[in-house]
Amino acid sequence: MLLVLGDSLAFHGPERAEPADEPRLWHNVAAEALGGRAELLAGYGWTARHAWRGLTRDPRIWPVMPKVDALVFGVGGMDTLPSPLPTALREMIPSLRPDGLRRAVRVGYQAAQPALSRAFSVLPGGGPVALPPHLTVRYLESCRRAVTFIRPDIPVVALLPSVHRAPAYGGVHAGRPAAERATRAWAASAGVGLLDLPALIGDHIMAGEGNPDGMHFGWWGHKRVGEALAELLAPELT
Repeated sequence: MLLVLGDSLAFHGPERAEPADEPRLWHNVAAEALGGRAELLAGYGWTARHAWRGLTRDPRIWPVMPKVDALVFGVGGMDTLPSPLPTALREMIPSLRPDGLRRAVRVGYQAAQPALSRAFSVLPGGGPVALPPHLTVRYLESCRRAVTFIRPDIPVVALLPSVHRAPAYGGVHAGRPAAERATRAWAASAGVGLLDLPALIGDHIMAGEGNPDGMHFGWWGHKRVGEALAELLAPELT
């Protein structure tokens, strides 16, 4: 069984979010090619920190742990997205009351986010991101240690941050290079395999062949990622 810690790239197709068992999603494509199944723990906008919280706080995942044959990190990409409003404050928007205030703040922030992302991109490092790279790799390593404590010697694979052309972020992705460097360094030190998403599906995304939001994959992209993941894991699982 593949245990996949993911963000919405793991369950969102070319038109909408899909059930986790949709066979065309990349983690299910990989599991099918390997003759097994995938267990997905994921959410919209999840960063590596959300994955750590889910892994440690969601009791539905605990019975799965003794059966895990490989761990796949499909998180880290959302960490690289511009976050003009500090993440802690942005994540409080759904908790605002009354409802009218919450809706007004959400609509206002979504309207301002593209321009703010472009404005902040001129700052050193490209401006604030959802989660800084040093925290991304810290949470990835915490997840890796937690799972391999229960399932030692299983293969672990991480997906490098994807690319995007999303109008919602003003086309800005200045935080991705630093995140990729940090992920590569962590993976090398921890013995984690890497799947290069930009190399696999970068052209697919940038050509507008995925979801119209400019971030999520089309079915060709899911197939491509799933097949590449299976090819990477196959020698470790035979």
